[in-house]
Amino acid sequence: MDELIGTQRPHRRLTDADEAIAELERAVPGFRSLRRAAPQAFDWPALEAALGAPLPADYKRLCELYPVFVLGDFLSVHRPVPGRERDWPQGQQEDLETVMEWCEDSDPVVPLHPYPAPGGLLPWGGSNQGDFFLWTTSPAGPQEWTVTVASRNGAWWHYAGGLVQFLADLVGGAPEPWGLPVVRPGCRAW
Repeated sequence: MDELIGTQRPHRRLTDADEAIAELERAVPGFRSLRRAAPQAFDWPALEAALGAPLPADYKRLCELYPVFVLGDFLSVHRPVPGRERDWPQGQQEDLETVMEWCEDSDPVVPLHPYPAPGGLLPWGGSNQGDFFLWTTSPAGPQEWTVTVASRNGAWWHYAGGLVQFLADLVGGAPEPWGLPVVRPGCRAW
């Protein structure tokens, strides 16, 4: 990590998962058309037991309502495969190793550590340019987790909101995309 730029805050933090999803649907034209007719079932208790922590409600709702997608031909959200939820934490291991290396190479005022360290960083997405999008976990619970952006070019920053609100705000241009390209409001399903 070369530089921890700072923290950006949403105008109002959305804590309701459905409200955050609605905001993402407003921000991304055509996104609503990708929505499943019925939510997809995941074994969240099995995944969370394997991970060792509960996950934020907005993330789980996003996975249940939408297929795998790419936002702005740039960013994708990591997600479990139904029926193989216990494998998801193992799949994150390679990303966690990279995050550990980046954290070890840094010298920020406030040290950053990968999950499962208290307040550790847990990857939830990536870009086609090698950027990481992470949760900064919190012992206060998953609804208090915020977003950390680890840009491949060395710029790191925090967003004091949840994952789905971050996606909506990033596409809508609310935060400065420090170290990232402008993310266009398009999407495509995989």
